[in-house]
Amino acid sequence: MRIHFIAIGGSVMHNLAISLAKSGHQVSGSDDQIVEPSKSRLSQSGLLPKELGWHPEVISSDLDAIILGKHASADNPELKKAQELNIKIYSFPEFVYEQSIQKTRVVIAGSYGKTTITSMIMHVLKKIGKEFDYLIGAKLEGFDSLIKLTPSAPIIIIEGDEFFASSIDHQSKFHYYHPNIALISNIYWDNFKALISEEEYYRQFETFIDTIVVKGTLIYNKDDHNLRKIVEETMDCKINRHGYKLPSYTINKGVTFLQVGEREIPLEVIGKHNLSNIAGAFTVCEWLGIKREDFYDAIKDFKSSIRYLEFVASENGSVVYQDFAHTPSKLKSSIHAIKEQFSASKLLTVIELNPYEVIDDAKVVQYNGSLDESDFSIVFINKNSIKEKNILLGNIIEKVMEVFDHSGLQIITELDGLYDTLEQFDSEGVNMLFMSSNNYTGLNLLGFADKFLQKKI
Repeated sequence: MRIHFIAIGGSVMHNLAISLAKSGHQVSGSDDQIVEPSKSRLSQSGLLPKELGWHPEVISSDLDAIILGKHASADNPELKKAQELNIKIYSFPEFVYEQSIQKTRVVIAGSYGKTTITSMIMHVLKKIGKEFDYLIGAKLEGFDSLIKLTPSAPIIIIEGDEFFASSIDHQSKFHYYHPNIALISNIYWDNFKALISEEEYYRQFETFIDTIVVKGTLIYNKDDHNLRKIVEETMDCKINRHGYKLPSYTINKGVTFLQVGEREIPLEVIGKHNLSNIAGAFTVCEWLGIKREDFYDAIKDFKSSIRYLEFVASENGSVVYQDFAHTPSKLKSSIHAIKEQFSASKLLTVIELNPYEVIDDAKVVQYNGSLDESDFSIVFINKNSIKEKNILLGNIIEKVMEVFDHSGLQIITELDGLYDTLEQFDSEGVNMLFMSSNNYTGLNLLGFADKFLQKKI
């Protein structure tokens, strides 16, 4: 096929383009902005556009298909030309479905945890030598791409999200996959990052359940109240239903052990969310015919998905973890996970906040109480990221102090100040959790951890 990508520079889009080119398709693409690592990877594959921008003259009736990236607008000139020529235009999920009609499609959905569950399943399948294709939203250790599409693999594992398919298609992405096996980890409407109403958000998951093929299987987290309610409301669907719950576990000297019959399985991940995710991943693998012993032997050395309660370093009895802080509720749950895992130690939490979120009163107020379980806390707001002169740093600091209302809170606004504070911090008997929804604004995380962990004289 001759395939043209509009907005080829996206994280998943460029991976798909490279995968299709390797499979023998003729691939071209365009974008108005391409950053690393997409730029280098496209260049190495001979797919980097010669110049940035949109070029409707490259769209011709010789093309078999257009794949439209999410950030390409509805008035994109290349898209308009393709529409005029009646070329088949696919959203990303439509195309993936088209290429996997003959495969067993396993789709992992949910407000949180879908990346981790997907990566757990991929980890197990790889360890036992089972052939599979995949689509995932984050880079994983041991996998060199976010997507793999081959003609031969009998299974595809898909991380399915509930957001719009494209600028001209406001159907949720996961409605296109028509899974044979679907898992929903939880359903939680969070007005901190909401784009649609709560009612409409829940409806996306009801529709997703309706898209499961007849006699297919829904695996769901029975511990989630919202999810249980939606499962009960979709009982007319002719599918199998299989619930899972948080498994039994113990923690000994900072190591979590799963209780599986008479066995205790040591894990490298921590936190109740990860344990629940393992239960979900196991249930999927069980439906795929994988033996219980093989699953638990493989999951023992699973490490966290990148930046999801990920171990960074340890020294002198203290540990450092990092996590992706996209909402106040996530910050709170990650703090709890570290405190539960290392109950004898105190905790320093460092959270990097975007100043533009802080000035939004409706958003910042939701952080109230989120640091309560942490013994010491630092909120880092990089003052150099504030461009508008009318945004006053003093007002932001005052608002943060008021909202978090934490006795051990410091607010730091310069990178050097953050390094200095950690260098002087006595880390004996204290662990550290660093959370950010940004890219660390130039922070060297290992150097940052070293300054905290070094023994103070």
